[in-house]
Amino acid sequence: MEHIRLPKVENVKLVDRVSPRRSRVGTLYLTATHSIFVESEAGVRNETWVLHSLVCSVEKQAAAASGCSLLIHCKNFQVLHFVIPRERECHDVHLSLQRLSQPESYVELYCFSYKPNVGEVERRQEWDLLDLKADYSRMGVPNSLWKLSPINRHYKVSDTYPADLFVPESAAPPVIVGSSKFRSRGRFPTLSYYSKDNHAAICRSSQPLSGFSARCLEDEQMLEAILRSNPRSDFMYVVDTRPKLNAIANRAAGKGYENEDNYSNIKFQFIGIENIHVMRNSQQKMLEVCELRSPSMSDFLEGLESSGWLKHIKAVLDAGIFIAKAVAEEAVSVLVHCSDGWDRTAQVCSVACVLLDPYYRTLRGLMVLIERDWVSFGHKFSHRCNHLVGDPPKEVSPIIDQFLECVWQLMEQFPCAFEFNERFLIAIHGHIYSCLYGNFIGNNQRERIELGVRERTHSLWSYLWMNRADFINPLYRPDHSQTQGLLRPSTAPYCFKFWRGLYNHFDRGMHPRQSVEDYLQAIQEETQQLHDQLASHKQVGAALSLLTASHFSPCQPKAPESTNLSNGSDQESGIADLSCRSPLSEDSTRDPDSDEAAYSAA
Repeated sequence: MEHIRLPKVENVKLVDRVSPRRSRVGTLYLTATHSIFVESEAGVRNETWVLHSLVCSVEKQAAAASGCSLLIHCKNFQVLHFVIPRERECHDVHLSLQRLSQPESYVELYCFSYKPNVGEVERRQEWDLLDLKADYSRMGVPNSLWKLSPINRHYKVSDTYPADLFVPESAAPPVIVGSSKFRSRGRFPTLSYYSKDNHAAICRSSQPLSGFSARCLEDEQMLEAILRSNPRSDFMYVVDTRPKLNAIANRAAGKGYENEDNYSNIKFQFIGIENIHVMRNSQQKMLEVCELRSPSMSDFLEGLESSGWLKHIKAVLDAGIFIAKAVAEEAVSVLVHCSDGWDRTAQVCSVACVLLDPYYRTLRGLMVLIERDWVSFGHKFSHRCNHLVGDPPKEVSPIIDQFLECVWQLMEQFPCAFEFNERFLIAIHGHIYSCLYGNFIGNNQRERIELGVRERTHSLWSYLWMNRADFINPLYRPDHSQTQGLLRPSTAPYCFKFWRGLYNHFDRGMHPRQSVEDYLQAIQEETQQLHDQLASHKQVGAALSLLTASHFSPCQPKAPESTNLSNGSDQESGIADLSCRSPLSEDSTRDPDSDEAAYSAA
């Protein structure tokens, strides 16, 4: 509270960006964790809450006759425009928010003071919801080809890797250690995903320290061990996700990429995904287009195209498709790396897993995937999401945003293949930046252990799982042909859409009052209630029939023949028998696995 210069300001106007006439007047409160705007209209108690850890920037504009404007941009793409009557009050609020939104140490983050009404035993159980070893067991490892190695148990080989790593059975400890010394940040090749159907694997690492001519026998042996772990293939792919010019430039710094002359039976593939700086600038340009006031359609589309954002999403998705097809269709193992192996590598490995494995298209599966390929493998969440004021500004980049958008783009093409809905992805995105839960604090597993995250904070995954009813996709069909096996999306430019639900999430005037998913969910719930009522009525009817039958005497006259028409029969009243439709009707010729049929069924 010592950072709050002014805890309360009255007669503050909250300007509606889409429709300025709908602006509201109220009181702005500042607390240690939130800014709260409360409308002052009689009989209205609307509140707008903003978590300080979500604030990205606070801009104080020049004073005008109507007051002094304060523009707040949030990491979840909420934009708030306050007009404060007096310049001095605006100055105090501005300084307060700048300090409150820029914690200087991890202990200042909200997750370490957040205390929901949960007992200590339950809090500890939250962290046991996901079991990564169980996921590897589901894949079929360890087995005769892959083993769990304790070599990084104390983070001695690579301080940014997880403690538990799967490596080829034939990879001896000296080979692993030697390979790690030849890789950036010690991130040697290790297993990310294993296909038990054909033994193909997706492995990940960082770039080799090859320079122009250096080589390492242990690193060459490590790749040979990965190749031998797939008895169905006599070669493997090495995928460098960087543009080729970038990789060549890294050679001058003593890094670079694998020389095919030194590694036997590898096929090298460059896939040009741009670096974190290009991605940061691209998203910023796209957000500037989103904030245009009443743009024309041509201005919006031109701005979106010039930002290059969807082009970058396509590049990530193309890389994931290449890897998924190599594993599923060619039965070939793939080693993926970028520079350090925690940004582009995480993106394409996890996208490939979503394409390959229906499990990762479920609620629990996506949580496991993010926990494994992003959290445990050392994606630098604190640096990329700018959790602390001391984090280098050039380290900030929307890498995880791009992965979530790739999943959303796939959901748009395959609406019946995913158990979760768009709301689930938006909830994950918001809490990655909110610092309300401890899952994404720090830059790697070792840092989270040192911070005592499991002992001192709550887990997001437990919260999402408890509220999973809100995140169910009403179109999901586990038996649908889309849900099984490899997804084959189109990456033609016209297939990519602007994700309005995320980037304009808080612009209520741009959304329908009720989404299609919510409407279908409501219909399903009402239909289920009607089925339950019908079943109940049938039970009552059956009981009454039995009771009536017990009172009939043997000499009771026979019931009339079924051919006799009652006065209220359907045939006499002219009502058509809807069950007697032609077998050649439109519905009967519809593919039961088509999306159209799924919508109709819903």
